[in-house]
Amino acid sequence: MAEISVSLQDGESKLFPQGTVAAEMLKELVSGKQRKQTVAVKCNGRLVDLATPLLEDAVLEPVLATSEAGAEILRHSTAHIMALAVKELYGEQVKVAIGPAIEDGFYYDFDRKTPFTPDDFEQIEAKMTELASARLPFVRQEMSKDEAIRFFEQQGEMYKVELLREIEAETVSTYTHGSFVDLCRGPHVPDASWIKVFKLLRVAGSYWRGDEKRQMLTRIYGAAFADKKDLQQYLTRLEEARKRDHRKLGKQLSLFTIQDQIGPGLILWQPRGALLRRLIEDYWKDEHYRHDYQLLYTPHIARQDLWKTSGHLDFYGENMYSAMEIDEVMYQLKPMNCPFHIGVYNADKHSYREFPIRWCELGTVYRYERTGALHGLMRVRGFTQDDAHIFCRPDQLEDEIFNIIDLNLHILKTFGFDQYDVYLSTRPAKYVGSDEHWELSTQALKHALDKKGLQYQIDPGEGVFYGPKIDIKIKDQLGRSWQCSTIQVDFNLPERFQMGYTGEDGGEHQPIMIHRALMGSLERFIGVLIEHYAGAFPLWLAPEQARIMNITDDQGEYCEQVYARLRALGVRIEKDVRNEKLNYKIREAQLMKVPYMLIVGEREREEGTVTVRQRDGQNLPAMTPEAFVDLVIEECSRRIA
Repeated sequence: MAEISVSLQDGESKLFPQGTVAAEMLKELVSGKQRKQTVAVKCNGRLVDLATPLLEDAVLEPVLATSEAGAEILRHSTAHIMALAVKELYGEQVKVAIGPAIEDGFYYDFDRKTPFTPDDFEQIEAKMTELASARLPFVRQEMSKDEAIRFFEQQGEMYKVELLREIEAETVSTYTHGSFVDLCRGPHVPDASWIKVFKLLRVAGSYWRGDEKRQMLTRIYGAAFADKKDLQQYLTRLEEARKRDHRKLGKQLSLFTIQDQIGPGLILWQPRGALLRRLIEDYWKDEHYRHDYQLLYTPHIARQDLWKTSGHLDFYGENMYSAMEIDEVMYQLKPMNCPFHIGVYNADKHSYREFPIRWCELGTVYRYERTGALHGLMRVRGFTQDDAHIFCRPDQLEDEIFNIIDLNLHILKTFGFDQYDVYLSTRPAKYVGSDEHWELSTQALKHALDKKGLQYQIDPGEGVFYGPKIDIKIKDQLGRSWQCSTIQVDFNLPERFQMGYTGEDGGEHQPIMIHRALMGSLERFIGVLIEHYAGAFPLWLAPEQARIMNITDDQGEYCEQVYARLRALGVRIEKDVRNEKLNYKIREAQLMKVPYMLIVGEREREEGTVTVRQRDGQNLPAMTPEAFVDLVIEECSRRIA
């Protein structure tokens, strides 16, 4: 029998009979302890099952259950076992759709006349545990596409049939465990005994293929880990995330509301939320002024022809709202601000001496999002971008990108975000512009990141159609990542809109355009802020910095006087002079996450002071109202959490 040479990455090679499965090879190549943790292998860089027979020389890399790739395999396998459990429990009542691994867990979509609820979880989990204890193997089989279609048609699994009809390959793979056969590329764990640490979490409605005109399915989400401790830590984080949910806190703190009568995905800012937003906007404007930006304001609609020229109708039309006819001319709501800034640029002639030109705008845009994708402030249909566009010469491009990154990180740190992941996204399959321009702009982004000393990952093919980009994903207190900042280089729009400037040589040249958003959108950023601080904003951001309250009615007039003085001096203060017990007033202020409570009793009234209580329950020494103002000013100047 023919032999093949197999080794680990840094180990000596050994000869094995051709067709030996990977699991048998690992018995001779790795230690028993490592082998017990191995769920799959990378064979010449490709993930395969341990039961895969190897037919050619190979370099193997064990994939441990605790690794990122191993965890994904474990979670995907758990999704399959959940589907098997559901099919065994509910039989022909249920049709299966898709069930991938996701971050920290998995889900599976089911079509059932009576949707699943969390009340079903206990029974499903028990069945999953029973199946796992039976050590059901995951058996891979390859068949022709036509054979697979016939098989799933016989099973009545029409969702699988639809997926198969769209696959271009002539051969597909399935995995069988017990009585369940699923269309899947794999790989999977060797058998179900690996699936021990899991928890079903929640259900949600999910349209098939994300299309609101298709069947509504029930999606069951779950979590799965290799270790019980990791699962418990995850569940603890999940509970903390629930407490921090910006939708819950937004209602509790009276920050914003969304009403069906107005429309889904459209935010109504309540007074406290509007004040929070104003504080953010004022800081943003001041910082941009300091960094030599000029402020613009632009309309919410434009002629449809503008979006044809910009290319948005071709590349972004499905996310735009339908056109409206005004005076026999078609107009559309803007999904972007950039064509308006170009309009401002083209209103005048420009010289090379003017560059760089930096324009910024808090511009509200409108984009169609499917109803199922809407999520509080995080995913909306009308939002305000902290937008900016820089027009520069080619020799200025790298420095401008560096300056943007510098300002970006400074602003994020001020809001309390100093942990982030940085991605450099390169040319996608569908793009416009010359290869030369793409190379120039990609290198400029890369050099700016290197100059700043930032670690970053290449995200191949994820650039926008008109240019490469830098994305910065901030991390909140729970370690979750949020996409906020983006920096994009664009040669396309300047060409489409025939932008120009007179160069030093007297000739006509085309400027480079940089698109840039630091917070992404105010709505999303505020949602992240709410969850990051659990609604307990630092003093400089708190819509209500202090609340003054009396112990008895005798101090009511003094409270009113102090309230008026502090408000006049710029403190964001509210008053509570109701005829209620002090503990009740304190409790209400704490629920509203007010940083300071100013308590006035008879002694404070006589001495002209206030007793200062912090929201964590600690008391500061009594002080005059003016001393409290100094405390507020000093703390806000440091912008500390």
